[in-house]
Amino acid sequence: MKSIVILVSGRGSNMEAIVRAGVPGARISAVISNRPDAKGLEFATANGIPAIVVDHKAFPTREAFDRALAEAIDAHAPDLVVLAGFMRVLTEEFVRHYEGRLLNIHPSLLPAFPGLHTHRRALEAGVRVHGATVHFVTAALDCGPVVIQAVVPVLPGDDEETLSVRVLAQEHRIYPQAVRWFVEGRLSVAADGRVALHGESAGAAAWTVPALDPLAGDRSEACGTGS
Repeated sequence: MKSIVILVSGRGSNMEAIVRAGVPGARISAVISNRPDAKGLEFATANGIPAIVVDHKAFPTREAFDRALAEAIDAHAPDLVVLAGFMRVLTEEFVRHYEGRLLNIHPSLLPAFPGLHTHRRALEAGVRVHGATVHFVTAALDCGPVVIQAVVPVLPGDDEETLSVRVLAQEHRIYPQAVRWFVEGRLSVAADGRVALHGESAGAAAWTVPALDPLAGDRSEACGTGS
């Protein structure tokens, strides 16, 4: 049985999705928050999961907080640590301690739009698709090896709220899947930083948003060419 510790700072809807998925061969050993008022702690308690607070405001430095957080995590001997809306930038020492067993989800198709305000930035950039990424955490913010991504269309009339709702629904699908793959031992990271999923054949089909007109033929041109 694999031990999983989940870190939250707020409601923790991705934490809820993982708990409700009931990943075979895994147990959620604890939910830990840096905020005593995090709603995710209530959900954990209601579901019989130890709910723990390590308040970052109680520590003079980020390093001191991360050491205390790691101590609380390690008390549960985790095989996997899952960041589910944990709104703290972690120190390099902390990330190294959990290297290869620390997952995060980010609301964009990384490497596009790392950091905050991803939906606003996607709309401002005029992209046709947006989405979410589960990745292994490294010291470089939002730059770790990609495990799985989900793509959603950006629709006419979208604003940050409507786009975020569409992306969040996909987050709730792909995060439990990534956790399941980890628990099953099907993930590995190659020397080039790519994640391999063992026992899965990738499809070769491509798709576009908006969809191509099948009657239009191939009108593609290289950038910067044409009369």
